[in-house]
Parts: sequence; structure tokens; C-alpha cells
Amino acid sequence: WAPAVAPAINVSSLDWPELQSTVSACTACELHQSRTQTVFGTGDRSAEWLIIGEAPKADEDQQGEPFVGDTGQLLNNMLRALGLRREQVFISNILKCRPTDDRDPQPEEFTTCETYLQRQIALVAPKMILAMGGVAAHSLLKVKTPVTKLRGELHHYGEIPLVVTYHPAYLLRKPSEKAKSWADLQFAASTVKGAQK
Repeated sequence: WAPAVAPAINVSSLDWPELQSTVSACTACELHQSRTQTVFGTGDRSAEWLIIGEAPKADEDQQGEPFVGDTGQLLNNMLRALGLRREQVFISNILKCRPTDDRDPQPEEFTTCETYLQRQIALVAPKMILAMGGVAAHSLLKVKTPVTKLRGELHHYGEIPLVVTYHPAYLLRKPSEKAKSWADLQFAASTVKGAQK
């Protein structure tokens, strides 16, 4: 057994096909041993909106796509309410492989996988990052502040505006919080519109 190492390859110059094949061949952490396939991300690769979730769950691992099933339906509905279709945004996760038993990602797993997400962000060059859920927000912003306190404020990932909201899985468990998420999405949309002027 050898400790997991970050990918030896420098991904900062890779284009989309190279990045995707590098991710699908990745064995940098133990998660590759239990995955069905990697969940690279999907959508418009030059989108204004980049939506980042936490880590693939069992159904995403099966289908190779983030936000499927009930959480995907809810996300699609949230986007539709903003006048966006799923195909118009890019959707990714902080991890590209499913943690066993759908547990939360470990910080060291994100650290190992982070260069892939950084490259995706650089390639998409979005006008807005929407961080869905605490794990995504904490990983991207390098803070431990609760989502309730991160919401309603404009953060930045480098130069890119970032808005934190609840994960759709949380909203399915607590529908009473949906109005707050809708406010977050409207706040993000107004920020994007402001950037277009």
C-alpha cells in the first residue's frame, strides 16, 4: 500500500478532452477502487454559470453525471425558474469519484482532486459559481463557516463571483428552506446580469 499522491501530471494546460481522459484514468486516491466510473461534469463548457456540488452519489456513479435523480430534478426546476436550462450551465462536483456509502468527502480527497476542478473552472471561465451545500462551499472558500452564514453574501473564487446556497438534497429533506435557496439564486442571477453590463 502506498499513500495517495496528487496527479503527477500538470493539468493546467490540458484542454477538455485531455482533462476528461486524465480524470477518467485517475488513481490518485483510494476512491478510484470503488467507483463505477468518474463523474466528470456536464453541460455548456463556456457557460456563464458553473454549479458545483459535493461528491457523486450511487446513482451519479452509475450514470456518470452529476445531479441526477430527485436532486437533479429539483436542480433542473430551480434553473428553469431562473429561465435557464440544464444544458446552458456547467455542472460539476468537488470530487470526481463517489465516496463509499455516499459519505461526505474527506478534506484530503478534495485536496487530491482539486486541480481537476480548478482546471474546469479555468476552462469554463464562468461569470458565476454557485456552490451547493456546505462541503462544496467549505472546499472552495477554504472556510468552515456554516452555510446559513455564508448565504446572502457575495464571495469570490479568485476573480469569479461565488454564491453559496443549500444543496438540493437538503431542500428535499427540508422543503421549508426552498424560499431561501430561491433568494440565493435570484441574488446570483442579479450578480451575473450586473457583470454583463
